[in-house]
Amino acid sequence: MRPSDVFSNSSAYAGQHGEPPLSRAGFIVLSVVMAGFTGPAIVLNAAVVIVTLMHEQLRQPLNYALVNMAVADLGTAMTGGVLSVVNNAQGHFSLGRTGCVMEGFAVSLFGITSLCTVALIAVERMFVVCKPLGQIVFQKKHAFGGIALSWLWSLSWNLPPLFGWGRYELEGVGTSCAPDWHNQDPKNVSYIVAYFAVCFAVPFALILASYTKLMWTLHQVSKMTCLEGGAVAKGEMKVASMVVLMVLTFLISWLPYASLAMLVVYNPKVEIHALVGTVPVYLAKSSTVFNPIIYIYLNKQFRKYAVPFLLCCKEPLADEEASEAATTVEISPSKVSPA
Repeated sequence: MRPSDVFSNSSAYAGQHGEPPLSRAGFIVLSVVMAGFTGPAIVLNAAVVIVTLMHEQLRQPLNYALVNMAVADLGTAMTGGVLSVVNNAQGHFSLGRTGCVMEGFAVSLFGITSLCTVALIAVERMFVVCKPLGQIVFQKKHAFGGIALSWLWSLSWNLPPLFGWGRYELEGVGTSCAPDWHNQDPKNVSYIVAYFAVCFAVPFALILASYTKLMWTLHQVSKMTCLEGGAVAKGEMKVASMVVLMVLTFLISWLPYASLAMLVVYNPKVEIHALVGTVPVYLAKSSTVFNPIIYIYLNKQFRKYAVPFLLCCKEPLADEEASEAATTVEISPSKVSPA
């Protein structure tokens, strides 16, 4: 398929006479960059799923959301990542209109599920640490309920383009597909505004609210607790640094994408170079490799089993102690410590 044949709704990213938006060398560079994200993402997320199946110690309710995120990120890498590598290497999108719709739906489904799972992890940690519902113990049914909600939420907002509310179209340099930001049809605009409100703004608000509540609870407990050697202060600083890292990673991955989409919706006459429109797409897809590193491989319990697996060792790391997720905080009358 010729590049000019697939840019029917992406004229803002094409040249003045419909020529490819990048040179052949430019497409090759993008293919290599995307491969640099996709390869590690597949390896790291697949390792998380495999070691969880291998070791019963990891199959704890608080870990279910981490595994769900790994599954969603693996799906994003296997669909959007691999196809982006191949299409960029070819210099155009090669799967036709049906392939564009299928890829756009699959990548969006997995991507939004992963994004919602990041919010789910924040909410779960807040409930475990802050106990807003009293002494209710976090159980499997709660974990499975949250996971089901993340998939249903994503599915419910990615199905409408298949039935006429919004649509999937080429984005960036024309080698991947996503919800169409550019079409100014009122139905499409309403879908994009609603989509980014409920699939970006709502999860981000939950993340901020949950981690703010968690940090406030930890700070209040640390004020009432006095431990030798500054253990409380050290624990609070470690949790605070992890929270900042998680929030910043979320913003770096998703804020440029959401901001550019909203800019195009509210100012359709704005001229955006194809490469500028592609950078936010790649940042969003880069979350598939950042997420497992931050949420899982900085978790001592997962690291104990995953690192030896990746290094082809037979035994878990002897010096690692099992723990909750990296930012989980244990609170008792005399103890506050990060996992």
